Amino acid sequence: MPLLSRPAAASDPAGPTDNRRPRRRTALVAAAAALAVLGVGTPVAYATLGSGASPEPRPAVGAVRGQDYIETRLLFGTERPDGAPDVTDRQFLAFIDEEVTPRFPNGLTIQDGRGQWRDSHGVIERERSYELTLLYPASEARVRGRQIERIRNAYEKEYAQDSVARLEERLTADF
Repeated sequence: MPLLSRPAAASDPAGPTDNRRPRRRTALVAAAAALAVLGVGTPVAYATLGSGASPEPRPAVGAVRGQDYIETRLLFGTERPDGAPDVTDRQFLAFIDEEVTPRFPNGLTIQDGRGQWRDSHGVIERERSYELTLLYPASEARVRGRQIERIRNAYEKEYAQDSVARLEERLTADF
């Protein structure tokens, strides 16, 4: 038996009647309702081992924890251009105790290194070195910057160094 449909009039914006329309509309409404339920209140389950407590909440994707800090690294050479003996570990640690720790009592990191650089005569110089890392709140940058320059100047003067390299980077840190 053929399906009957009324002919579309020129003024009927819907066009010819399609008997499948009610089924298609019902399926679309059901799909939209399912998506709305999932989007609004997806249940969350936690699997735990041991205590049965919920896990620590994690920051949202893209969320950053911590505060703005400045990381300053100073590179200290140990050879003396005036021919005097190299700066020893004992001398360097005494320098840290006298010049750095009073200005940065909250902490610092020292690493041993090997470095090289080209001197003013074009000669490649290799020497044992130290890398000092200082971390401080960005809000203290002006005051800390002056303290760091005093440290650099003191080392250059005390151990006849041409320079102490300074590298800085702004970062986010959380303790």
